Amino acid sequence: MDELLPPVKLISTGLQHVAAMYAGVVAPPLIVGAGVGLSPAELALLISASLFTAGLATLLQTLGVWRIGARLPFVNGVSFAGVAPMLAIAKEHGPKNALPVIFGAVIVAGVLCFLAAPYFSKLIRFFPPVVQGTVITLIGVSLLPVAVNWARGGAPGAPGYGSMKAIGLAAFTLAAVVLCNKLLRGFWQQLSLLVGLAAGTLLAFPLGLADFGAVRQAKIFALPSPFHFGAPVFDAAAIVSFCIVMVVSMTESTADMLALGRIVEREADERTLTAGLRADGLASALSPVFNGFACSAFAQNIGLVALTKIRSRFVVAAGGGILILLGLFPVLGSLVSLVPQPVLGGAGIVLFGTVAASGIRTLAEAGMESGGNTILVSVALGVGIVPIAAPDFYDAFPEAVRTLMHSGISAGCVMAVLLNLLFHHVGVGRRSPAGETPGATVPTATPS
Repeated sequence: MDELLPPVKLISTGLQHVAAMYAGVVAPPLIVGAGVGLSPAELALLISASLFTAGLATLLQTLGVWRIGARLPFVNGVSFAGVAPMLAIAKEHGPKNALPVIFGAVIVAGVLCFLAAPYFSKLIRFFPPVVQGTVITLIGVSLLPVAVNWARGGAPGAPGYGSMKAIGLAAFTLAAVVLCNKLLRGFWQQLSLLVGLAAGTLLAFPLGLADFGAVRQAKIFALPSPFHFGAPVFDAAAIVSFCIVMVVSMTESTADMLALGRIVEREADERTLTAGLRADGLASALSPVFNGFACSAFAQNIGLVALTKIRSRFVVAAGGGILILLGLFPVLGSLVSLVPQPVLGGAGIVLFGTVAASGIRTLAEAGMESGGNTILVSVALGVGIVPIAAPDFYDAFPEAVRTLMHSGISAGCVMAVLLNLLFHHVGVGRRSPAGETPGATVPTATPS
């Protein structure tokens, strides 16, 4: 993970990480910007701010400062968990006042995350391999519907959504990634995703699914303007709402760090989790200064690490540098945005499926002969799949419950931890002090 690759390999593999997560970074500002009625120019500024702050957060995670940053090949970006609360704030406070209230709530929630990191990371003892494997599997399974929607054209209602053109383009991209992984060798095999994305995008032009309109309209250079939408406003209800979102994000980031640690064969111990969560908190607290939102882990990039087997954290740091450039040079960001949604969908099936496969491999090592572990996995997976199969299932519940349970990852993670407590830590059902089966290990903190 500490290997520094030659410049060409560093930049090309870093660009793969940007391509894998670009759509996830720009989606929240697009949705929130439309919700608060921003003009096209202001919306472009909000997107650039999200790219810029995602780059800063990724550099903080990968390179680290003091005891901040997991120093894993760990990508950070705008958390999608905050979209629903932000739209609710916009509805309550009105479009003109919404962004300052959102920024104030994100700052406070980020500070809370930073301060709570050492205490939250102590929960690692409740994440034995059986819990880790369940959550890693859920991360992949939860992301697959996103890839399917991308493959169909983005979202219901989008032009050409579900057309044979879109689905055929996604299938072509999927086939290109698989064949490149099979036929290419060495460094080019590691670039199979990027080659597949490029092939799919080139095919999209004659099909009419891609054009250079966004490139022609984009500004060449734009410096971030601190608090462009106004000074932060600290509203109590908005702050409580975002603190709940931050707890959900911390749960997902913890699960993602554990998953990544497994994939790169360097277990994420308590100290690593603390440093990673501190980076989440600090990045989220600073992000609103540059008109960005709360930051958290991007699970799709874990699949890329597993697929390419490139574990260097400096590769992801290069991706963070590219994100900063995309934020400062909107014309470069528009070039990346040329990749159509169906192309991302085809590649996403490989990426997200790889994450699920990593979870299944972890479960195979966790001792599934235990009846308690079988129940734990089956129930946690079932609960985690509920919001995927029925997105409106929790609509009648209180807002705090909806925020937690609308994410299949956080819902399944909470259920897995609770069942682990029941079967391995409480009463006669206890199996071992660490909540694991014989032969399984749980990472422990290294001395500070």
